[in-house]
Amino acid sequence: MSSSLKAGFIQFAPILGEPETNRKKSIELLSRASEADVIVLPELANSGYNFKDKAQAYALSENISESPFIETLKEMAGINNQFIVTGINERDGGKLFNTSVLIGPEGILGKYRKVHLFLNEFDFFEKGNMGFPVFEINGFKLGMLICFDWIFPEAWRIMAMKGADLICHPSNLVLPYAQQAVPVHCMVNRIFAITANRYGTERKVTFSGRSFMSDPLGQTLCSAPENRDDVQILDLNLNLARQKMITPRNHALNDRRPDQYHFMNQSIDLPE
Repeated sequence: MSSSLKAGFIQFAPILGEPETNRKKSIELLSRASEADVIVLPELANSGYNFKDKAQAYALSENISESPFIETLKEMAGINNQFIVTGINERDGGKLFNTSVLIGPEGILGKYRKVHLFLNEFDFFEKGNMGFPVFEINGFKLGMLICFDWIFPEAWRIMAMKGADLICHPSNLVLPYAQQAVPVHCMVNRIFAITANRYGTERKVTFSGRSFMSDPLGQTLCSAPENRDDVQILDLNLNLARQKMITPRNHALNDRRPDQYHFMNQSIDLPE
């Protein structure tokens, strides 16, 4: 299996309602990331985020198989011989999904649909219906999450148990917590993560920027500024993600006790 990987993020501010501008900006920034084996763009990079209504969200959506944005990324992946993960406003028939697409030099390799919708996303998107797939490419395993998915430990654990070395995390972060929490998820699951965030303000919603990469020891390896475009690429030693021993007698995954993880027939009232 491959043990070394050049991976990184692209941070920019997609403009709501201007897909051609966003496509051209992606080309510009991907040209600065040609050395990366894996590069990650933000959530909904083709369309912008804070739609005024369902009609606008639908008008700005794209069928993945016919998407000018995805076609451009396929071309860039071929030119740079790399894998690109990007968020996209996906149209599938009459339904919309907040989706992350994995693209390689040969084309589309797979996708993930956001499971945990955030705030007004419930007004536009269907809940993800594909689970948490993990893709094996060039000797390593890659999973995807999108933005608010970060808060749910089950998602991280499932992909770690499927053998993921790296989680790619396109985001439009609003809450101030992910930059603290994601490294902890990486530590307890012994995996790498790349959070590619956006910045700027869109219809009174302000995004936090500060895209970052985290390692299996819970360290933040690099971070972008709050309010400008940025491209950062690092060499990752994937062997760190494959070493799950916490002590000589403790394994991060094998020491789980699923037989104890239930409510023991107790009535539990969850807080609102």
